[in-house]
Amino acid sequence: MILGDLGATVVHIDPPNGPLWDSPANATLNRNKQCLRLDLKSSEGLSQALELIANADVAIENFRPGVMAGLGVDFSELRHSRPELITLSIPGFSSNDELRREWRATEAIIASASGVFTDMGQNRVLMGINPSFSPLPLASAYGTMLAVSAVVLALQAREKNGLGDEIEVPLSSAVMEGLSYNSIKIDGYPLRYKTLREKEIERRRAENLPLNLSYEELQEYLDPFYRTYECADGRKFYAVCPSHRSHARRCLQAMGLYEEMLAEGLPRVDNPYLPIDQWEGDSSLGVYPLPAAWAARISARMKDVFLTKTAAEWEVIFGEGQFPGAPHRSTREWLHDKHANTAGLVIDVTDRDYGVMKQPGPVAWLEGCSEPMLNPVSRRDVTFDEALATLQERPMTNLPEPRLEEQGGWLDGVKILDLTNVIAGPHSTSFLARFGADVIKLDPSVPNYDPWNTVVFGLSSARGKESVLVDLHNQDGREVFNRLVREVDVIVMNAPDRQLAPLGLDEASLQAVNPEVIFCQLDCFGGPRRGPRTDYLGYDDLIQATTGIMLRFGGGMDTPEEHAHVGTIDVMCGFAAALGVATALYRKHRSGEVLRARTSLAALGNLVQIPFCYDYEGRGPFDEPSGREAMGYSDLSRFYRTSDGWIYLDADESELDKFSAIAELAGVTSAGDRQSFLNDAICKMSSASLQERLQTANIAAASPDNIDSLRQRYSRDADGQPGVDKGSYSFSVYSDHPSGHEITQLDPYAIRPRVSRIRALPPAEKFGASTRKILQRVGYSAEQISSLLEVGAVSESWSDEYLPS
Repeated sequence: MILGDLGATVVHIDPPNGPLWDSPANATLNRNKQCLRLDLKSSEGLSQALELIANADVAIENFRPGVMAGLGVDFSELRHSRPELITLSIPGFSSNDELRREWRATEAIIASASGVFTDMGQNRVLMGINPSFSPLPLASAYGTMLAVSAVVLALQAREKNGLGDEIEVPLSSAVMEGLSYNSIKIDGYPLRYKTLREKEIERRRAENLPLNLSYEELQEYLDPFYRTYECADGRKFYAVCPSHRSHARRCLQAMGLYEEMLAEGLPRVDNPYLPIDQWEGDSSLGVYPLPAAWAARISARMKDVFLTKTAAEWEVIFGEGQFPGAPHRSTREWLHDKHANTAGLVIDVTDRDYGVMKQPGPVAWLEGCSEPMLNPVSRRDVTFDEALATLQERPMTNLPEPRLEEQGGWLDGVKILDLTNVIAGPHSTSFLARFGADVIKLDPSVPNYDPWNTVVFGLSSARGKESVLVDLHNQDGREVFNRLVREVDVIVMNAPDRQLAPLGLDEASLQAVNPEVIFCQLDCFGGPRRGPRTDYLGYDDLIQATTGIMLRFGGGMDTPEEHAHVGTIDVMCGFAAALGVATALYRKHRSGEVLRARTSLAALGNLVQIPFCYDYEGRGPFDEPSGREAMGYSDLSRFYRTSDGWIYLDADESELDKFSAIAELAGVTSAGDRQSFLNDAICKMSSASLQERLQTANIAAASPDNIDSLRQRYSRDADGQPGVDKGSYSFSVYSDHPSGHEITQLDPYAIRPRVSRIRALPPAEKFGASTRKILQRVGYSAEQISSLLEVGAVSESWSDEYLPS
């Protein structure tokens, strides 16, 4: 779908009886496509499939490893005769996962096996909800963005070396990359960064107390600048402004509370990067998390003030005041939201079956050629001859003669200047570094965010980069910046247009310095067109709130709840920015045009809701599983308690006959109440044994694992390798990490090309550690660098400690 949105000609092949998934979401997923049915088990069908592939640039499949080759479509053999072909396989588990590669791997099974339903965040832990079901297809969404970015990266590399690639992106590995900020382990993690929720979990476990908070009780463990409030109209509003040095202050000022809090003694710490025992007080605005007493006091007053205005009024106050917050909306409300539709985040598509549909807009686009993306055409059934003729009409690609010698990375020689912050932007450039890009991370000499947001997140997002600290408000610092701009191929920035121009960081200003530089911009609410809220600030959590994710997860407007995973949308948006960069590089190779790549968190909030993010006249209710009591989709697709834990069973009506292979479950076909029958039968069986027996019968099932257990079982001492040969899960332990802490974190391993090389990313260096080295490289002498340091134009550090204690 995404490749089709970007202009690719896409032919989609279904089995003889049609799509295996019967859903209106297929109208979205198959837009812009020509669709036909082939029987690959017949000689004619196989011959036709191979002829279509012979006329394609890219072939994509998502079966279990070895299935396509067994049918006669062997990607390795096809690439032997056509080395320019790019192939992509998206299995549930990796082909080198001896334990799971033969599993029937549905979305829920991958999530269960990968800890998604077990590690659903501090809220669900405190409420004692484990396992915790969510219908968000995280594995498919992360896998989509990793896979599509890999294809376009391979396409742009092919423009230079004439060579395609054979790529595998296991969905289990993709979802782990999406949860990389949840799976990192920091030995000796300083207490100052632990939230009230984390402390309460530790206290209850240490004192052997139950984890049984109610939803209402849980709210009092949330930071005042990172929680939901009720407004005058009864709608809930989510404020997310905890870590920026100005956002919390602006929030309190707009609410008329700032001076009141100062008068009550709220401390102000000028330098939150000092060890906390050197602070003048125990807290400060703009530092997350606040201690319990101040959190309670500020929350109480903010509750009172929020009740004086409607959610819509607060949305304008927050947006125009440049601090992040948004009303909670349902997915249906989002699909009809004025901004979403004006900006092209939601588009109208006339589908052959459903008429005019509200569908998600594009996830990444190039400015100057994005209008056609807002007018996709309906899926269309075609004959084999029509599909073949369409592929044969495509322009001939004048590729260089393939160079078959050992290849480097897809981005070898590409230089990137990273001006981003928080998660999505920094993650995108660290992601690009694994393919060979040289990335310089430029941050201000005086940080805008607290150490939790910069250093803690940076342990993951700053891997593979050199760090330089520059004051862009200083004339000499600006010249340092301009020299760097002249040296790079790509600049990545995450901010709305309103913020960029005053800083001279808009595209026009940067291209005046380097006309050939590709500019990639991420923001929160941006779309292919401008809308009423395009310049509003925001984070992952706000998109969860305003697109319906939190209402679904929490169960409704009375109990909205953040989807638990740090970076649920952030990481996806980072992959989308990388896709934008790859697309812009490809376009530049092909036409010489230099176009700005764009994406936004809002665009990816749509992608992660693809199964239910659509509307049309006559659509049924938005009744997908929601709330804390949800255990699955149906009696054949849900969690069941076993004798020693839980198991997720994921079957459908067409598979009932398979249960006859398991004596204890054979009666399900005739049971009047199947859920009660399965409850009674499964509770007597062990998870491991039942999982093996169900999978042997080709019934999808998995007992829920957890991230701590996966990390413990699949970690090794860091060895300079990216982990692509280690199966579905792979972590490295950095005992000599530059932070001084032992760090265990996920490897950069989900994308596995056969030809191109994946680079193992070195640990994140301390912010500013490469300032001198980078300045020397762009022509400054040692004496000049000392002078720049003396006047504050550049800096070598924010703090004495890597991770302030």
